[in-house]
Amino acid sequence: MPLLSLATRAALSAAFLAALAVPVLAAHTDGQTAASSATAPKPTPTATGTPMTATAKGPFDVKMTPQGDVTDPAAVGRMSLDKAFHGDIEATSVGEMLGVRTAVAGSAGYVAIERVTGTLAGRKGTFALQHWGMMDNGTPDLKISVIPDSGTGELAGLSGTMTIDIQPGGKHFYVFTYTLPATK
Repeated sequence: MPLLSLATRAALSAAFLAALAVPVLAAHTDGQTAASSATAPKPTPTATGTPMTATAKGPFDVKMTPQGDVTDPAAVGRMSLDKAFHGDIEATSVGEMLGVRTAVAGSAGYVAIERVTGTLAGRKGTFALQHWGMMDNGTPDLKISVIPDSGTGELAGLSGTMTIDIQPGGKHFYVFTYTLPATK
């Protein structure tokens, strides 16, 4: 199997992303956008013993870098992820994504895991997100959840789910609904 040039690998990776991740993420939105919504009020830590549930919103930047030799569009593709979250989450993340396209247009799947490091609701720490995305003949299904017990520092005990909205032009936004234990 011949090795592909960096330009060819990048083009195939872009095609992979366009055919897989972007449609799964973009088609999953419900017409509500983080950009058009008012910024969520900053949550106030609750009394000891009462968990805090809130929603965080904002934009994020993502850089996806293809890993390995991509010669077959239907093969398992792998990309590294580098993100910068802004808004209610001020953080960076690194992660890995695996995905497969099929011969049927509109059918594909991906999984990803990323480690987020930064600040949420004024609390510093890290947590991990797990992505599971599927397109079945154009019908999307996307789940992004905090991996249980992955929170560290002031984010220990964090749980939650995230949705992603990709605007025309490619700008990315998140909505993160989460629960944190009460401050001590």
